[in-house]
Amino acid sequence: MVNIKEIDPSSSPWAPFGIQLRNSRKAKGLKQHQLARKCGVSASYVSFVELAHRPPSEKFATKADEVLETGGTLMLMWWQHKHTALVPGFPEYANHENGAEQIRMFEINIVPGLLQTRNYAAAFEAGKVRQGTATPEEAEERVAFRLTRQQCLDRTPAPLLHAVMDESCLRRTVGGRGVMIEQLLHLEQLAELPNMVLQVAPFTLGENQPFLRMVHLLTMPGRKLLGYSENEQRGYLDREVETVASLAKSYDRLAVEALNRSDSLAMIRSARRDLEWMST
Repeated sequence: MVNIKEIDPSSSPWAPFGIQLRNSRKAKGLKQHQLARKCGVSASYVSFVELAHRPPSEKFATKADEVLETGGTLMLMWWQHKHTALVPGFPEYANHENGAEQIRMFEINIVPGLLQTRNYAAAFEAGKVRQGTATPEEAEERVAFRLTRQQCLDRTPAPLLHAVMDESCLRRTVGGRGVMIEQLLHLEQLAELPNMVLQVAPFTLGENQPFLRMVHLLTMPGRKLLGYSENEQRGYLDREVETVASLAKSYDRLAVEALNRSDSLAMIRSARRDLEWMST
């Protein structure tokens, strides 16, 4: 019998990546040399990465995700380790998000990251650079990470995504009219997908809108609930049952008060047509 060396997750910064790679490879029924051949590397390279004896390359993480059909998990882990431009606390949330069965989110002022186009994301981060709160390199990293996150929506089976957007997400023009029109068209297309529920919380909700900041809720395998929110400094992943249950209750109330799917789609189209009319 081959002696399989156990990996201590705390033994190296790259140990969690190696553990995930090994688990994903075994789940696909592949030997190290078989994965190596499919990824264009040597079997020893795969072994060293799994044992955290060497860091993986971006190219390998990308290819391994494709071969093992992980939905972008390995690339997310690679980005989390290699880049520090993200809000502290958010990488941990993103790792859970990638394995969630259901993703519920509420956003104010900005279209949720999982629903953003590349141009919208780039324009938003460019604003941070002009404000002096991010470097061009950090902005580029954030956009790339956001697009990598979106791969979780292509999993099989795909997670159910329920997004309630404050009306400000539609009315706040990011990147100019052309970028915003493209973004609103993208929302219209997403709203037609069977695993997407998009709603708008109109300004007329007034004081009945329960959240003053972004809130995300994840339903994990086994029905475990996780909550996430953030301020300008950091993000907070909440595992406390009572706290998350309270957030979920408020979210359900918001979903009832918000426009239904049909009326929400009509508002998105109206916002897009207003911009198109202004640009003629």
